[in-house]
Amino acid sequence: MGSYDAGHSRHGCNPSDVEWVEDGRGAISNAHLNAKLIGIEIQGYANGWQNTFATCIARDLWLQVRRYLSSFQRHLDRLEQLRTRCLLVQFGGAAGTLASLGSDTDIGLRVRRALAEELDLYDPSITWHTARDGVAEIISFLALVGGTLGKLAMDLMIMSSNELSEVSEPFVLHRGASSTMPQKRNPISSEVILAASKILRANAGLCLDAMVTDFERASGPWHLEWVAVPESFVIAVGALSQADFALSGLVVNVDQMEKNLNSTRGLIVAEAVMMELAGHTGRQKAHDIVYEACKETIEGDEEINLFEVLLQKQEVTTAISREKLSRLCEPANYLGAAVEWWTTSSRSIDKRHRCSLHCLRN
Repeated sequence: MGSYDAGHSRHGCNPSDVEWVEDGRGAISNAHLNAKLIGIEIQGYANGWQNTFATCIARDLWLQVRRYLSSFQRHLDRLEQLRTRCLLVQFGGAAGTLASLGSDTDIGLRVRRALAEELDLYDPSITWHTARDGVAEIISFLALVGGTLGKLAMDLMIMSSNELSEVSEPFVLHRGASSTMPQKRNPISSEVILAASKILRANAGLCLDAMVTDFERASGPWHLEWVAVPESFVIAVGALSQADFALSGLVVNVDQMEKNLNSTRGLIVAEAVMMELAGHTGRQKAHDIVYEACKETIEGDEEINLFEVLLQKQEVTTAISREKLSRLCEPANYLGAAVEWWTTSSRSIDKRHRCSLHCLRN
């Protein structure tokens, strides 16, 4: 039991695992740089991407990618913090008392300390063989990484659909093809990542279940780890590998993004107009005015956009000039703090990244 626990705990924060999480972070960084994502405005989708009028507000594509990147940075921080909490040697004998090493208690403690040094693990304050929180935390950490990857994969799958066609995974001959439908080019990496994220979350649940053991020798729950722990590491490495492939050669269709952005006929900037109008009419009144304008745009001729409808409303034109209204109806002018985040987060993430890698690899 001691060798099993020590071995799998060691794998819980192995330098190679650091590199895999770092590879996921690096792949996102490279995709961001190579595709020159800064300044590319795309739609934000809420409450069902399939619904044309479920779009929320425009956002910079860079912001979306940086959000993924920030998650990986937090995972690197968590990985560093796991070392002292979870990489604990397990050596205690049948009941965890070290009694089998003799009546001199100092001998047992010295042996355990030496074993910890030999295995490059930490010497715990007390035997922990039936306190499985360390194992559960490690697998929960992998589930968190899987959750981030799953979110990324879900976004890529939706953005690569025929309806959006904003991105696509790197093309490899016959990859993602169908035996009956030659036109198919499925996002294989994203599909694999999404499945992996579900397995990791399920395995985290198994390890949490395995924490509930009986006294000093678990009769069943502990054996759940035999499946969940090794499988989780294999699945996590596979998901990170697929993410590295998909992101390092991600194809970004800027023209299609612009087309999608314009497909709402200006509805995507309704909030910008409402917030400006609120300063003149009050927020609720402004909401009602812009809401009615949006309704008329949706139900009207497809050639009419929100800007043109707003120009017909006296409550709007008396408060906002035509020139200002035109600027408000440009999605690129309603990106909020995205530009500031670009400056500040680039510095902070890169600095924290260098520090965390130095600590982890040393």
